[in-house]
Amino acid sequence: MESLFQGNSVKSKRIIYTPSNFAKTNLLHLQEVGELTAIKPHVNSREGLNSFLFFVVTDGNGKLIYDNKDYFLNKGNCVFIDCRKPYSHSSSKENLWSLQWVHFYGFNANGIYEKYSERGGLPTFTPECSSDFSEVLKEIFNIAESEDYIRDMKINEKLTSLLTLIMAESWHPENTVRIGAKKQSLQNVKKHLEEHYTEKICLNDLSEKFYINKFYLTRVFKEQFGITLLSYLDQVRITHAKQLLRFSELTVEEVGREVGIEDGAYFNRVFKKVEGITPGEYRRMWE
Repeated sequence: MESLFQGNSVKSKRIIYTPSNFAKTNLLHLQEVGELTAIKPHVNSREGLNSFLFFVVTDGNGKLIYDNKDYFLNKGNCVFIDCRKPYSHSSSKENLWSLQWVHFYGFNANGIYEKYSERGGLPTFTPECSSDFSEVLKEIFNIAESEDYIRDMKINEKLTSLLTLIMAESWHPENTVRIGAKKQSLQNVKKHLEEHYTEKICLNDLSEKFYINKFYLTRVFKEQFGITLLSYLDQVRITHAKQLLRFSELTVEEVGREVGIEDGAYFNRVFKKVEGITPGEYRRMWE
């Protein structure tokens, strides 16, 4: 239910949402969404919430305190934090702010936030177009106040869209130039894996071919693509193996050799590690 509120410190329009048990168990689900405008300076402090908070500053400026660090926020800045940790945010005195925000949670939200942090995502960032984030928040609000009987599914879809936008901002802004150089060099390595997956590939050979120290290569590849180099090679091989298992008459051992894994037992282990089932089980499942 939409709630209009005007207190001593803020005027706001918000929806405190109660998702279905199905949504709580299976989906990214909404807890609260809204927008506010500060009437006078105020501080909002919380901790121990089983929630993730995203907000965008639509006007004015203020400050976030999170992980014992101060972050000064201006119009267009965004915040993405884990509310289980202590945090506070406050409008400035000179230029009172306006915000749009959403609190949400889900069975997979912790893993998503961990991946965001692992990729270098910061509690605050400045996107090129903050209106994209504002628009998604408006859509979540409109769905939440509707009577749509599948609104939990639609909210899940919009929260996923929001997280996709957030994840695209997960690189530390001060490292843009340095990371750009890494991207340029390691895209060639990634492309090489995709084109030569049927061949024997090892780190030493890649190191020599691309003139990159193998320890640096493994570290930066994971920073760049969020997966280890050898795990990515496994993924490429197994993706092609699945096509052959479904659309060819090759035996399982022959499929393994076709994608660059000569040893049948090892092919079975790699396939099960990636897919959770053996190649034979995968083939029977899709027959």
